[in-house]
Amino acid sequence: MTSKTTLKKISANLNLSVSTVSRALKDHPDIADETKRKVRELAASLEYEPNAYAVSLRTNSSKIFGLIVPAIANTFYDSFIAAAEQRAKENGYSLMILQSGDDPLLQTENLRLCKANRVAGVMISIVPGSNITSFIKLEETGIPVIFFDKVPESDSCNKVCLADEEAAVIAATAIIKHEKKQVLAIFGNAELSITQKRLKAFIDEFEKRSPGTMLTIKHCINSEEAFSVTTEYCNAKSIDTIFCMSDEILVGVMKALHKTDLHIPTDISVLAISNGFLPGLFKPAITYVETNGYQLGNLAMKRMMDYLGGQTFSRSIILPARLIEGGSI
Repeated sequence: MTSKTTLKKISANLNLSVSTVSRALKDHPDIADETKRKVRELAASLEYEPNAYAVSLRTNSSKIFGLIVPAIANTFYDSFIAAAEQRAKENGYSLMILQSGDDPLLQTENLRLCKANRVAGVMISIVPGSNITSFIKLEETGIPVIFFDKVPESDSCNKVCLADEEAAVIAATAIIKHEKKQVLAIFGNAELSITQKRLKAFIDEFEKRSPGTMLTIKHCINSEEAFSVTTEYCNAKSIDTIFCMSDEILVGVMKALHKTDLHIPTDISVLAISNGFLPGLFKPAITYVETNGYQLGNLAMKRMMDYLGGQTFSRSIILPARLIEGGSI
């Protein structure tokens, strides 16, 4: 009966007009308290639910946020989604979660779906080489766009980011502190600003504090590539430390190390930038710089609600990083 119960049926049962029933459910001040009570009681007993699609057509928006991530099967984005969904529910919203797969065409299709569903706002971690013109145009129609994690360079956007430079400096400092001299540093997609920021800060720190360290920089877009690179350099036995820019890279690195006779940390050290879940699965636990997806999800949703509350100016919010000691270095 839930799907068939309409305002018209409620009005017929109570001998009231549809408009009176509608206003009673909205707690309109012109409707008598007794009438509101009767309408609400009957609506509850009939399990009436407003037609969300009809409401969105009437108001030109919905109580849904579009959330576009590269992949759901990723511990960082999984924890981001968990926080964003919880905060959305607390504010009376729900999420429409879409995956881009780092594909520009799929990202464009996801944005089209958001428009078609009249979302109240969009949160997105963009794919490499994204043209953000379409997102700017969307925001000009009154629909806020919050970029997170992988964000555009433009200062005219709302961005919620990890402290990318700080995370890289913390990682470099930890390696230098342990006097490592032959470091394989594996970074992500070279086209992404998050990679560029971390790479520059990482190299700058070594040039400033340990110029004698031999740095080998490699870029890998997935764990399979990280596995291949790690295998190559471990076989050559030319490194004493491996730095992983992300959890996905860490997976490939550890898979490769498990196929060698190298022991952590006596033969080789490992340090990563991580969401925090994967490092604890290994023995010894991997030392990592924490970049917390759950906390970032909270910040992104807060920025979204602030925007809807009237704070429509552009701003960048940075989530600080910190070193979590394990036994891998």
